[in-house]
Amino acid sequence: MQIPHNTCVLVADGRKMLFFRNEGTATAPDLVVEDQQMQANPADRHQKTDAAGQSLSLRGGNFASGGGNMGEADYHQQAEDRFAADAADLLKRRALANDFESLIVVAPPRTLGELRKHYHKTVADRLAGELDKDLTGHPVDQITKLIAAA
Repeated sequence: MQIPHNTCVLVADGRKMLFFRNEGTATAPDLVVEDQQMQANPADRHQKTDAAGQSLSLRGGNFASGGGNMGEADYHQQAEDRFAADAADLLKRRALANDFESLIVVAPPRTLGELRKHYHKTVADRLAGELDKDLTGHPVDQITKLIAAA
């Protein structure tokens, strides 16, 4: 995928967001970091204090246990989803401020799906491409090569 000059590139996962701008050309991209954000998000087991609740069922006029476990909230995933929504909001604000004309978004499949739920029309209209990969831990030169090779 080509990265035209002045295209913005968002590389995100559920905890880290890197916002780049291509200051090079489409054939020789030079991604420069414009913004980055990280969110502390400990593992789910470190965020919970109790086990999942149980529901009671009515059997023969008496309440009895065994109605099943209530779904356990995954606080870690909820925080990642909120972070993706916040990233989409940042894209909206930047698009409405005419900060970019063209955008490429790179994120793991789940995060990409969550971002898509929150894209503003202006962001969607300026979207030049998406790549479903987790590249937040890669150095900038590898990110550039992997996007260009996609």
